[in-house]
Amino acid sequence: MTLEFRDILLRQDDFQLTADLTVPQGRHAVIGASGSGKSTLLALVAGFLAPTKGRLIWDGQDITDMTPGQRPVSILFQHHNLFPHLTVKQNVGMGLRPNLRLDRDQQRRVMQVLDHVGLSGTQDRRPAALSGGQQSRVALARVLLRARPLLLLDEPFAALGPALKSEMLTLLAQVASDTTVLMVTHDPADARAFAPDTLLVEDGAVHAPRPTGPLLDDPPPGLRAYLG
Repeated sequence: MTLEFRDILLRQDDFQLTADLTVPQGRHAVIGASGSGKSTLLALVAGFLAPTKGRLIWDGQDITDMTPGQRPVSILFQHHNLFPHLTVKQNVGMGLRPNLRLDRDQQRRVMQVLDHVGLSGTQDRRPAALSGGQQSRVALARVLLRARPLLLLDEPFAALGPALKSEMLTLLAQVASDTTVLMVTHDPADARAFAPDTLLVEDGAVHAPRPTGPLLDDPPPGLRAYLG
């Protein structure tokens, strides 16, 4: 399954983003200087922003005019959007039904995904009673439960310490093995650890995926300046 950007142009105030490339199935980092358009790219794929021209194609199907809810997409943000008054089980269950009227099979699936991300026994706790890493796992469990084939990550683990962040990236690589992932990051170490390929966003243009290691070992001038 591939994600195709066909002659995409997005104009927004005094900013524009262009993309004409294909993203194959797999894990991809999205890297570039602040303000280059990384988060804008995710918003375009998610359907929060509409292109000025061009088409967005997923697995051969034109999704350009689909609403966010119709798209085969799940999103994991840096701020995990957990509801503080709900339990872990309820927060995860909202990935299936926002009204939380889950049947027996759906409740079983919630417990299975909690076990999958190492949260067995926490289902009745509320977010305030969890560590930062556990909260990240709850948010990850919720997007996994939705079982969408395209996962967008906007620096989801940036607030975690290095060891915990590495643990979460390893877990994500394991549990999202059959998913196409676009992960925005400002940290080249995260890109190296998680993503075999990287999309560079530079000067308002999204460049086709390149192997992460060689790109970061010999970055183009703009990326070199950003990375220091």
